[in-house]
Amino acid sequence: MESFLATCIVAATPLIFATVGELITERAGLLNLGVEGMMLMGAVMGFMAGLHSESAIIALLAACGGGAGGALIFAILTVTLQANQVVTGLTLTIFGTGFASFVGQPMLGAMVSPQVGAFFAKKSIPLLGDIPFLGPILFRQDVFVYLAYLVVILAAVYLYKTKPGLNLRAVGENTSSADASGINVAYYKYVHILIGGALCGLGGAYLALVRVPIWQSDVVNGRGWIAVALVIFASWNPLKAFFGAILFGGLSILGLRLQAMGFSLSQYLVDMIPYLATIIIVIISSHKKGKENQPPMDLGNSYFREER
Repeated sequence: MESFLATCIVAATPLIFATVGELITERAGLLNLGVEGMMLMGAVMGFMAGLHSESAIIALLAACGGGAGGALIFAILTVTLQANQVVTGLTLTIFGTGFASFVGQPMLGAMVSPQVGAFFAKKSIPLLGDIPFLGPILFRQDVFVYLAYLVVILAAVYLYKTKPGLNLRAVGENTSSADASGINVAYYKYVHILIGGALCGLGGAYLALVRVPIWQSDVVNGRGWIAVALVIFASWNPLKAFFGAILFGGLSILGLRLQAMGFSLSQYLVDMIPYLATIIIVIISSHKKGKENQPPMDLGNSYFREER
């Protein structure tokens, strides 16, 4: 059981980054469906930087830059040029897929350098790693997993315990009122779109640098769409997103676990499990009542200051 739950944490890590990134973006009132594309851009840039520099830190920075670069395209089109957010997000996914295929073509089959691989090897946290049951599951993981824990905690504190977090939620709930109260709406939207994109890029980089440390063009494999659904499932709350990501991470490896235990399952059915669960959970989440379960009021709405 411990090994299974520890593997669930590993499988959940890219979803944690992507879900928190999209959650922060949506808290600013922007619906960015380009999570898959940003994850791919972060994956290819992080892998390429790590391959050529043999530095894990440079790989992480490049991954953040790749995801943020995709998010910047989205921000310019939707915030400045007032383009349709749904169409722009879908276009970003197509662009990110093509970008990763083009940039990654020379690297197909290349492996992560030993230096980068060693940096991201599993390391036990002193004392915490010795806690019975929880220690092997939570605190004998790699650096990326510990970074995911930190991202969730910081996002929760930022959103609910700081003035900028309150301003961010105000922008997403009622953009015109936030603008009238003196909040720089465009600044908040741009900054948080870029932060969200950088986190999505880290999620993609985890898949390319740690989970599957050999470059392949389909390394993200639909996880970006699961992250979009997880934001709804988590009711736009980072802490709920963490546990939701673990649930989906477990579902993604459940079929393989059952096969290892001797159950005869079709590989196609195994691959379908997380996506079937996504559909079911989105349907259930859409029927949730209560204000805390509702999206930001201005989510997806373009803001024209002249119409305030």
